[in-house]
Amino acid sequence: MTQTFALVGLIGFLAFSGSAALAQTPPTPTELSTYRGLHAAAAQDSVDDIRRLARAGADPNARDGKGRTPLHVAAFQGHAAAIGALIAAGANPSLLDNQRYDAVTIAAVRDDMPTLKALLAAGASAKLVTSVYDGTALIAAAHLGHDGIVRELIRAGAPLDHVNNLGWTALIEAVVLGDGGARHTETVRALLAAGADARIPDRNGVTPLQLAQARGYGGMVSLLRKASDR
Repeated sequence: MTQTFALVGLIGFLAFSGSAALAQTPPTPTELSTYRGLHAAAAQDSVDDIRRLARAGADPNARDGKGRTPLHVAAFQGHAAAIGALIAAGANPSLLDNQRYDAVTIAAVRDDMPTLKALLAAGASAKLVTSVYDGTALIAAAHLGHDGIVRELIRAGAPLDHVNNLGWTALIEAVVLGDGGARHTETVRALLAAGADARIPDRNGVTPLQLAQARGYGGMVSLLRKASDR
């Protein structure tokens, strides 16, 4: 009975938390048009301007009014070339904007594989704790069912069993914030294959398997049952 009430409460909570990974704020068209210096060069994917401004002493970690650095802007715009140039010029890929997102999490939420690969190749970390939910890029990607991004983050050493301040792992988020479709199911498959612990429950003691069963996600149930039997 306790688990039943816990699951009912969970479903009601999803209306509040379901857009958590989408709470990022990309630059508006007005902001993009009024940027100057490295922010403008990042927005325009101008590697030559980035290098010229960096040689002239421009701060590669300068922030706009929302706390976004030029690297954040490049990540939001999907400008892989600018990302490489900015990091080479001293941009710190671990910095968070005012909403506590780093460039890797921004790329993960956008389902932008080229940008993610450019960040990781330039030395960005997949291990940072980000967002007001104290999550990770992996949790954000699992939430959204970005299965290819999930696999790339796993290869980059993302923590598989990090628990955010909602009490959820990436595996749990793929279940409770997913739609049970192919991409979320593949996300669960990738996490389990990498060694994610299917025994970690939510704060109410409900396991990923039980959560998937409650939502009728048959493909996930099959995967999670096999993992739980190991």
